[in-house]
Amino acid sequence: MNRAQRTRLTGWANTAPTGAEVSRPDDVEELAGSLGLDAPRGLIARGLGRSYGDPAQNAGGLVVDATRVSGITDLDITGGRVTALAGTSLDDLMRWLVPLGWFVPVTPGTRQVTVGGAIASDIHGKNHHKAGSWCDAVEAITIVTPAHGRRRITPADDPELFWATAGGMGLTGVILDATFRLNRIETSLLSVDTDRTPDLDTTLALLEHGDADYEYSVAWLDLMAKGTSMGRSILGRGRFATLDELSARQRRHPLAFHSTTLATAPKVVPPRLINPLTIRAFNEAWFRKAPKRARGQIHGITEFFHPLDLVDRWNRLYGRTGIVQWQFVIPLDAVDELRTIIGELSASGHPSFLTVLKRMGPSNPGPLSFPIEGWTLTFDVPAHGAALGPLLDRLDRRVVESGGRIYLAKDSRMDPDLLPAMYPRLDEWLAVRRSVDPKQQIMSDLARRLRLS
Repeated sequence: MNRAQRTRLTGWANTAPTGAEVSRPDDVEELAGSLGLDAPRGLIARGLGRSYGDPAQNAGGLVVDATRVSGITDLDITGGRVTALAGTSLDDLMRWLVPLGWFVPVTPGTRQVTVGGAIASDIHGKNHHKAGSWCDAVEAITIVTPAHGRRRITPADDPELFWATAGGMGLTGVILDATFRLNRIETSLLSVDTDRTPDLDTTLALLEHGDADYEYSVAWLDLMAKGTSMGRSILGRGRFATLDELSARQRRHPLAFHSTTLATAPKVVPPRLINPLTIRAFNEAWFRKAPKRARGQIHGITEFFHPLDLVDRWNRLYGRTGIVQWQFVIPLDAVDELRTIIGELSASGHPSFLTVLKRMGPSNPGPLSFPIEGWTLTFDVPAHGAALGPLLDRLDRRVVESGGRIYLAKDSRMDPDLLPAMYPRLDEWLAVRRSVDPKQQIMSDLARRLRLS
């Protein structure tokens, strides 16, 4: 293991930087031995740093960068089951597995997430209404805890620790690897249906009555639109295409997958590049370029799942102040509250080009796993303006009153007093954490901020 170096860290939002000693183990044994290192302020494992807030930071302590501990250690090519090391990215998994006819069970809006991070955040994607979240596909996790050392845990033989680790923000131990199921695909292309909706009610109706027919579904909302156009959207729903749906040219290499970027965002951008004027113009152009109604269009994996990955370091476009990304979920029957919240966000004028609405399926047994059956909205804005904090604080309370919650992997500012109401099984999770880490050797800025100890 290389000598730890003092490093300034942030999440993907580029807010709330803190300094920590960062070690970079070269193999799984060094990663497993991280808990033996001298770390008076505790340690936390870190992947590719794509959580927006501070779960992979540890001010004045130790951060263990696991990204060198990467690779597949076992692959059942017939049954669709893989064991991958914690630092393996979804990008690498797709490059290796898609040409073999397999796809990851769940992908968020970026491939730049590690297996360990996927478990810690229990990531979800456009197929949650059909497939659940990442840990629903996980069969076993190898983890090192301060109290019990190295263990292989499954939902059957150690359900309490397994499900506390699912969405547990890395606070139950250092994950070494995981075994999970894959999805069989015939091609690497998707058959996508697109609907351009004029308003929020039309968007909600299409999601409510049509999602069951699609494997993947998501709506992009133009939050800058107001009046009768409020909530107008581009709804994209689809599934992986079959071989006979491809053109003759596409059938030559039906499982080809290319992981590329088209550009890199500059290190320095004009101040307040993202503002109401520029985002209103961008959203108008983005909305108008989508077809009003299209069926069976063929899209690539990046185009459908990860368009932002085409621009490396796109978070720089928000400038020095960074980003606030706010994601909540509320029950399906709270749809009127959803309309009210979207109305308040729209009326606030905060510029957002990344506002996404999805329907989620049932939750899994994870006490801190974010998804519940309901509506989830993601709202992405520059982290400046005196009115933003009070607005989100007020909306946090509305979410709680509706029986909903905030996604911890995106959070950077919520009131910790709201956490028990958002996650009513918090005490159950805390009991597991204390049993495997009684001296609080595993610690992060998020854990301190939200009192997860």
